[in-house]
Amino acid sequence: MIVRMNHNQAPSITVSNLNIRYHELQLFNQFDFYLPANKWTCLLGPSGVGKTSILRFIASLKYNGDTECSGDIATSDSQPLHGRLTCMTQQDSLLPWLDILDNILLGFYLRSEKITELLKQRVIALLEKVGLVGISRKKPSQLSYGMRQRVVLVRSLIEDRQVILMDEPFSSLDIITRFKLQNLAAELLVNRTVLLVTHDPLEALRLGDYIYILTGSPAKISNLIKPCGTIPRDSTDINLLKEQARLLKMLADDCVW
Repeated sequence: MIVRMNHNQAPSITVSNLNIRYHELQLFNQFDFYLPANKWTCLLGPSGVGKTSILRFIASLKYNGDTECSGDIATSDSQPLHGRLTCMTQQDSLLPWLDILDNILLGFYLRSEKITELLKQRVIALLEKVGLVGISRKKPSQLSYGMRQRVVLVRSLIEDRQVILMDEPFSSLDIITRFKLQNLAAELLVNRTVLLVTHDPLEALRLGDYIYILTGSPAKISNLIKPCGTIPRDSTDINLLKEQARLLKMLADDCVW
């Protein structure tokens, strides 16, 4: 196996009474959101509607000083998410003075976990899987932005957590590489609770067991879609393409200019 297998059951997650205000803008008002266990949940909606804010709330990431936030998070096993969650944000956050291997293993170093040769070899194998051969000792400045995003994906996968939060993880990649990495993520994140924030309806349809469309201000869920078939779905399937057209129309109809 490329990554460690975490045999603990991934939990479902319930967000309730979420309130987020940025300056005078009320992003969410008593908002409720549910992530089913062991499933991919995709969140679609226009820029600025609050998709990333939900992800940051679940991940317990800090907001800037002009943001007020409150709400509750509960898991199906009543255990905290701390130590069971990894988050892949839009910014790669790679440290420029570390090489790629050490950037990927940074979490292990910070937790004072033993860095074994087997763990390093798993990282190398994952880098090869995402098309990054021979770059483990390079510095981030030597890589393109798309390559850096693939490094961050490897960093998220090697952590092997039960809950995975992903904010536009494939947006900077060319379409072929994007499809390959979608397939790889689907393969390696089986039986995990995944939240994928995306602007790409086809990506959501390929990977989502559940797709929520977020609209309005304060934001609300305007639609819930449950695509048929197992992930990753075939992007050339005529039924999937018809569903993409329908989903695009929903997004256009819900978009307020």
